[in-house]
Amino acid sequence: MEANIVVLGTESVGKSALTVRLLTRRFIGEYGDIESIYSHSFILDGREVTLNIWDAPYSEDFSAETPLFEKKVRWADGYVLIYSICDRASFNSVSRLVHTIKSTKDCPGADKTPIVIVGNKRDLHHRRTVLSEEGRLLALNADCHFYEVSAAENYHSVLMVFHGLVDRMKDAKPTAKRPLRFKGIVKSMSAVFARRRTDSF
Repeated sequence: MEANIVVLGTESVGKSALTVRLLTRRFIGEYGDIESIYSHSFILDGREVTLNIWDAPYSEDFSAETPLFEKKVRWADGYVLIYSICDRASFNSVSRLVHTIKSTKDCPGADKTPIVIVGNKRDLHHRRTVLSEEGRLLALNADCHFYEVSAAENYHSVLMVFHGLVDRMKDAKPTAKRPLRFKGIVKSMSAVFARRRTDSF
């Protein structure tokens, strides 16, 4: 199985940290404004799964149907929407994103689009402004899976996010894809991993 996944969310919610945690099991807390597509393979239920993961920088207006945003949505088979449990605005943005993605898909079965909603920075529970119940309710209303994780502290919870999304995608009908030119958007992973580690996140 091969699938395309796009990771979306506002600035500083941990999109790249979550993605790199999956790829390397390492936590790196500091990133520049890098747009990257990574390929990652693993075995799930006896099958090899290859994920092409587009780690997309924050866009000021997710509701604007810009050509690049539309390209991301149409390219992807599944979506990881991330907010910080310490940032109410990032949670509100995810709520809007769910609607925008389903509207942009605009095809039969769009309501069943494979989406997982992820509340990140669970380790910073003392700074929490978004309750777990709010995340679960948003996911329930949008027919999405919901996870609360700490990319900083736990690899296995991050792994479960992507496994859960793959399970959702198995139920979705395959759609014909138009080729996407990677040139100009794929960055070297070494440039990311060379950045110094930090405990801040």
